[in-house]
Amino acid sequence: MADPVTRPTDADVLAFINAIEHDGKRADAFVLLDTFRDVTGWEPRMWGPTIIGFGAYH
Repeated sequence: MADPVTRPTDADVLAFINAIEHDGKRADAFVLLDTFRDVTGWEPRMWGPTIIGFGAYH
């Protein structure tokens, strides 16, 4: 079986969100970040260069 291409990284989630140029999209991203953190109980982590994930399930 092949290894997954997308893996967790040590990239900074907040830096990724702060790099969003559009003010409204950046604000929405922070709302979603808080919502997903509250719902899942997990801290956010970058998976690859552009995906924010919460937890890992196998």
